[in-house]
Amino acid sequence: MAQQSSTRLYVMDGVTGSTVLALIGVLLGTAGTLVGQYLATHVEVQRDRRQRTDTERAERKEAILAFLAAAQRVELILDRQELGLPTTEDPADEKLHDLWLAKKAVELTCAHETAQAAHDYTRALHTRMRNTAASEQSPAKREYRYAFMEVARNALESGRPTIRR
Repeated sequence: MAQQSSTRLYVMDGVTGSTVLALIGVLLGTAGTLVGQYLATHVEVQRDRRQRTDTERAERKEAILAFLAAAQRVELILDRQELGLPTTEDPADEKLHDLWLAKKAVELTCAHETAQAAHDYTRALHTRMRNTAASEQSPAKREYRYAFMEVARNALESGRPTIRR
C-alpha cells in the first residue's frame, strides 16, 4: 500500500507539474503580447506626433512663403516707384490687399513672434506704399524684412545660423 500512494503522488506531481508549466507558458505569452502591444502603441503614438508636427510645419511654411510672395510684389512696386519707372499694370491696392491677407494666414498658423514680425513688415510696406516719401524716423523696410526672415527661419526650425547682413 505504501508503494501505491507514492505512485499516486508521483502521477499527481506530474499532472501538477505540467499544469504549472502550462500556466507559466500562458503567463509568459500574455506578458509578451502585452509588451508587444505597448511597444506597437508607443511607436504609433510617436509616428502620429511626428506626422502632426510635419503637417503643422508644412502649413507654417506655406503661409510664410505666400506672405513673402505678396511682400515681394509690393516691394517691386515700391522699387519701381523709387527708380521712377512705370508701375506694373496690377493696381497697388490689390497688392496691398493680397499682402494683408497673406499676413493673416501667418497669424493663423504661426507663433506670436512670427505673426508680430509679419505685421510689422506689412505695416512698414503699407506705409511706404501710401506715403511716397520714406520717413527717416522709421526703420527701413529692409530691417523689417530681415527681422521677419529670421523669425520665420526659427519658426520653421531650420537650425541654421543667422544670415549676415
